Amino acid sequence: QVQLVESGGGLVQAGGSLRLSCTASGNIGSINAMGWYRQVPGKQRELVAHMSDIGITNYADFVEGRFTISRDNAKNTVSLQMNSLKPEDTAVYYCSLAVMTSSLQYYWGQGTQVTVSS
Repeated sequence: QVQLVESGGGLVQAGGSLRLSCTASGNIGSINAMGWYRQVPGKQRELVAHMSDIGITNYADFVEGRFTISRDNAKNTVSLQMNSLKPEDTAVYYCSLAVMTSSLQYYWGQGTQVTVSS
């Protein structure tokens, strides 16, 4: 059973920084991507950033160079360093694991709240 546990959310003023971390455990396939999505009420969950097992990264346009994703394959962890936070970054941030076998299977953490005050 795959489990994802996030940490690092909280309240920060605009312009501040937060670092989110996630640890995955269980039967994790070798071909995978780990990353972060976010969601606000009334909106669809959207990609923030993800990184494959071989280090290929993808960022949403709204990141605008402010965030950096990193992962440690040996520890099955992924982190998101968020700088220059804006009020519109306020959301629940979810750690994601996507595993490719015969199809693509997604796993999700329970989410961590990020609130950016103006």
